[in-house]
Amino acid sequence: MATIKQGLELKQKQKLSPLQIQTIHLIELPIQELEQKIRSEIEENPVLDDSPVQDSEENSDETKDVSIDESLDSDGGIPDYKLHVNNSGKDDNRSQNNIMSFQESFTQSLLEQLGYRHLSDREYKIAAFLIGSLDEDGYLRRDIESIVDDLAFKASIETDSEEVLRLLRIIQEFEPYGVGARNLQECLLIQLQVQERDCRSKETENAIRVIRDYFKDFSNKHFDRIMNRLSLSRAEMRSVIDKIVKLNPSPGGQIDDSYNDKAQQIVPDFALTIGEDGEFKLSMPRFTIPEIRVNRSYAQLLKETDNTSGRQQKEAAAFVKQKIDSAKWFVEALKQRQNTLESTMRAILNYQHDYFVDGDESNLKPMVLKDIAEITGFDISTISRVVSSKYIETHFGIYPLKFFFSEGLENSEGNEVSTRELKKALREIVDNEDKSKPLTDDQLVAMMNEKGYKVARRTIAKYRNQLDIPKASQRKDI
Repeated sequence: MATIKQGLELKQKQKLSPLQIQTIHLIELPIQELEQKIRSEIEENPVLDDSPVQDSEENSDETKDVSIDESLDSDGGIPDYKLHVNNSGKDDNRSQNNIMSFQESFTQSLLEQLGYRHLSDREYKIAAFLIGSLDEDGYLRRDIESIVDDLAFKASIETDSEEVLRLLRIIQEFEPYGVGARNLQECLLIQLQVQERDCRSKETENAIRVIRDYFKDFSNKHFDRIMNRLSLSRAEMRSVIDKIVKLNPSPGGQIDDSYNDKAQQIVPDFALTIGEDGEFKLSMPRFTIPEIRVNRSYAQLLKETDNTSGRQQKEAAAFVKQKIDSAKWFVEALKQRQNTLESTMRAILNYQHDYFVDGDESNLKPMVLKDIAEITGFDISTISRVVSSKYIETHFGIYPLKFFFSEGLENSEGNEVSTRELKKALREIVDNEDKSKPLTDDQLVAMMNEKGYKVARRTIAKYRNQLDIPKASQRKDI
């Protein structure tokens, strides 16, 4: 029979404090989301008040706001701390960053054009159902027969494929041209036919013949075969290609289906300038330090309830203390966030000093999260949160912090070079190649080796995919 024994066991367990949890969350937020978080915290915590104190109020006996330090005695159970937070910038004209505009949606645009057509109520309902069946890019990828069935079951409209196709052709006449197509070939043909109707030309006629009769050959870039079968010269084929590549393969993408910021833009968390002495000057322009205070009414309530024993008074005092503790953690987390971001960014600047002088990518050193973690003393996970969704504005452009991190490979001289430098060299080789005879991956390996970069064929294929460079057969031109 098993016996039951009692004993002591010592275990080490990691537990994060509320301050640590809040700091981790704030570190991940980019500057715009941080400002929203601060406003939300002020709205949810009635103790906090960030409104500026007027001179007249400071000398008045009816001052509405006081410092938290001034409102609490040292024996009140709340430790002293100074509340200064970063939640506004020197340029407080925020309306420019929050201009909202309502754009007419893709579906509404088509329905409005449908309203100008002389259709019966039944035809209008069928056409509207077709518009509602379009994908975001403007294509109708559903089978016509299935649409006929759905109209019967969902809309109680008996119709046939012929009528649906007739109404679909009406929709295909709407702007943006190409909408309602069932595949890419039909989308391009619709746009070319509109161009031919508006302005007939030999180039448009040839382009229509190519897309209509030799779309597969054109997609596979078998241009010589098309020229032979259509008796086109090299100049004529080049004109056809130029016309086709200017067409829109995704007509529905021209109109957004949502609310958007009219002037949506990246707001950098850091700004870097170089002084006359050549030294870097790093700042966080959107992050200044106004004072957050406790509302006097809550401070007075806490004082009045210190010497009372009523239940409601105790509950009120506990509520105020809880809110003040929450404010303390929030402000302290903001301070730690600023110190962490600034320390990390300065470590990146020192590590990549040569690059930040002029922005030459060849001076970008291989750098991983571990390198910055060792310099700053922070954990790798903390560095990862810092660089996530953060941007820096330099004298040569705005870049995400992740841009400066890359692995490295050795060159022929034994020096470690950044993979970004390798990708830049690969891109230059491809951009300067003869498009009539594009380089294969093996040839790219040979040319990279000539430049002093020892890379394998699979590495070239990987970098080519990351740079969105198609295979040699897909890069061929006439």
